[in-house]
Amino acid sequence: MSSSEKMVLIGKVQATQGIRGQLRVIPFAGDASSISRLEWVALKSPNGAMERFPVVSAKAHGKRVILTLKPFDNINQVLHLVGREIYAERAALPALPDDEYYWSDLIGLQVVTEEGEALGELVEIIETGSNDVYAVKKDGRELLIPALDDVVLAIDLAAGSMTVSLPEGLLDL
Repeated sequence: MSSSEKMVLIGKVQATQGIRGQLRVIPFAGDASSISRLEWVALKSPNGAMERFPVVSAKAHGKRVILTLKPFDNINQVLHLVGREIYAERAALPALPDDEYYWSDLIGLQVVTEEGEALGELVEIIETGSNDVYAVKKDGRELLIPALDDVVLAIDLAAGSMTVSLPEGLLDL
């Protein structure tokens, strides 16, 4: 698969919305406009297969996106989609500003302190109400790092690294 065809994780179906077959989505790729410009998305089934669906609409709903896909038009048709991850081709996604990244680009980065201490690999991004949290693992130990501007100092995708300034006491836990 060429890099232009690479599938990028852009969200997750959180719940159904209403009775007309709409889905409430947690976006991992910017706001609703980035999803609404897509012609289609792929949902990952429990067995790992990707199922493609045309996008009818995607509208902002607070921090969520209300997504309508063809051929669904009632709640009973979409119940089985709750909890599934949503993917799109990288080439179909809009470019992001310099200080924003797709979650799939951050997973796997090696996290180091500004002093050069290796903290581990970023393995998961946890969405919270106020800011995301990066789960970093090394030698079976997990460290939760807040995704804040004063904590995350630099991200270098080419080098595969993220440099952080940890809040005082975070490593003492």
